[in-house]
Order: sequence, then C-alpha cells, then structure tokens
Amino acid sequence: MSNTPRVALLGCGYWGKNLARNLHALGALACVCDPSELGRAKAIEIAGDIKITSEFESVFADASIDAVAIATPAPTHYELAVAALRAGKDVFVEKPMTLRTAEAVQLQSHAAHYERVLMVGHLMEYHPAIQKISQLAMDGELGDLHYIVSNRLNFGIVRTVENAWWSLAPHDVSVVLRLMGSLPESITCCGGDFITRGVDDLANAVLRFANGRQAQISVSWLHPAKERRLFVVGSRRSAIFDDAMNALTLYEQRVVVNEGVPELMNEGAKPMVLSEDEPLLRECQHFLDCVETRTTPMTDGASGAAVVRVLEAGQRSLEGGGNVIKINEQ
Repeated sequence: MSNTPRVALLGCGYWGKNLARNLHALGALACVCDPSELGRAKAIEIAGDIKITSEFESVFADASIDAVAIATPAPTHYELAVAALRAGKDVFVEKPMTLRTAEAVQLQSHAAHYERVLMVGHLMEYHPAIQKISQLAMDGELGDLHYIVSNRLNFGIVRTVENAWWSLAPHDVSVVLRLMGSLPESITCCGGDFITRGVDDLANAVLRFANGRQAQISVSWLHPAKERRLFVVGSRRSAIFDDAMNALTLYEQRVVVNEGVPELMNEGAKPMVLSEDEPLLRECQHFLDCVETRTTPMTDGASGAAVVRVLEAGQRSLEGGGNVIKINEQ
C-alpha cells in the first residue's frame, strides 16, 4: 500500500462523504478539507486519523498530497481544479465538471500543460451494467443503435438553486454519449418550475444524433415513484437496465422486413449476470490506478467537457422554451 497515491478530498457533504468512505477504504485518503464545521465533523467520523482542515490553500501547498478529489458545489469546481493543477496535483472532479463548456476546455488545457491526470466523476460509466451494455454495443451484439431512453425520476431532494437538468441529467448524458460514441447534432429540452421559480424540477430532453439515432432523457425530483431505467434499442437486440433492481436484461427482439412488410421477431429475454462491485469503489480505484500509472482515465477531461457541452446546450433550450439547439463539436 506504500505506493498508493495520497489523496485530499475537498468537500465532505452530501456526496463527498461517500467519496471519503471509499478513498479511506482504499487506503488513499490523506486529508479532508471542508470549510463547514458539519463537513469536518463528518470527516472525523469517517476517518479521524487523517489531517482535517478548512483551508483549501493548505492542501495545495502540501507536497505530500499527490491528488485531490473535488466534491464541492458545482460553481466552485473550476477554480479549485485550476488551483490544484497549478499546484502539481492530479485531479478528480465530481460531475458536472464545470458549469460552462469554455471552462471545461480550459481545464483540459491546464491538465495537459501541467502533465496532470484529470478525471471526471461520471459514476454510472463505472457501473457493471453500463460497462456490459457498452461492450455489447461495441461488439455489434445489439446491431445498429436506434435509440436510447433514460429515465431518472424520484420524489427526492428538491433544490432551490441548481435545477433538475444540471443536478440529475449528467449521469444520463454521460452514458448516452458513451453508448452513441459521439456528440449529438442537436438537443431540445423542456422543463417545469413548480416549486421555485426559475429552477426546473422536471426536464425532458431529446438528443438527435447522426444517421437518425436519438436519445430521450427524463429527469425529475417530484415524481411519485422512483424509476431509474435505461432502454437501449438496437437493430438486432435491445437491453433494459433497471438501476433500482440492479438488473440488466437482454431482449432477443428485432424487426425483419420481408418484401416491404415488417415482421416482429421475438425470441425472449435473458437476464445478464453482473459483477457485484460497487460502482463508486471501482471509480475511485480507477482514479488511483491512473494516478499511479500516469494513464488517461476512461472519464477524462474530454468526456467531461462533452457532457458539459450537452448540458449547456440543453439549458439554452430550456430557457428558450424547448427550441432546437445545434451542438458544435468545436
């Protein structure tokens, strides 16, 4: 364990505490920094034998710290990540990477300039089910992808600053981009602000890709029933992942056109065996491996910036009442 990178966690709040537990379990958590007394108290509860501070600058100045994991509020991600990179630290930053595409691109440039690892916390890409679907798609087992539907609905924490699109959809956008293998050409997004004016509690987006492919994403924290399901429909087979049940099912269903007449072919469904590894533990271990081996993470700065680009375009569509926003790959 002596070669395990020493990581400082910035932010030990709602999600940061989960990172703290996993990094501590991996023997990598060397420091927790949180300006709030509540966050520091939680850090003591999780790992009282490490350095705990309220000053970010003391972390950046600490030569014994190899990397930082940023789990502070999203508006602070950019400045903290830049400061860490300039201090020679490798960086893990929670989703969303930043709130502006330009900042995400700049972070990539900083990481390249300082030759530092930059990884974005797109947790679902480390889920065994998503990795299985991705492998099936790459191997051609699903055929040509037609469309994806991703629902992330729950009666959950209602935020009054960050809307549901920015809070919930990064998970779904990152998975969609991974499976489609490219940015969409355009996006339309409609929402509804029922609790706090100007803060959408609901968002429904349609992402249109080349060759007629599309993805639909629905997110809400006002839904009466919890639903976290991903539908991936291909020309040969389809897959459904039910996150709440941790169940992945492969459907042997397709449509064959004979002399202009569509025929339904249904050969049943098959449950897929999944690893029981915790996605967050896998994600944390991947970051540590990349820091130690100096390799590019699966969810690197480029993938993080792509997600922000789509999120930002979706926000513009929301503000425009659902108008079509073209997405520029440049």
